[in-house]
Amino acid sequence: MFEFIVNCTVNVQDMCQKEVMEKSFGIMYRKSCASSAACLIASAGYQSFCSPGKVNSVCISCCNTPLCNGPRPKKRGSSAVVPRAH
Repeated sequence: MFEFIVNCTVNVQDMCQKEVMEKSFGIMYRKSCASSAACLIASAGYQSFCSPGKVNSVCISCCNTPLCNGPRPKKRGSSAVVPRAH
């Protein structure tokens, strides 16, 4: 699922920012590019709202390595469905 890969190194917004918002109906993710200063300020500002597993929790993280704000790799032996090319 790499249809929406964006390169965050091409301008001033040189970091990947990921917001994880826990709502009553499920978890929402918002991924974007941000400048390192803006991302770190946002991340620090939301520390008090970051309570994973609780409704209305908002966590913001920043990273700057390739695909670092994408899904975590699945552990081997999990029941993940991997599409095969025919």
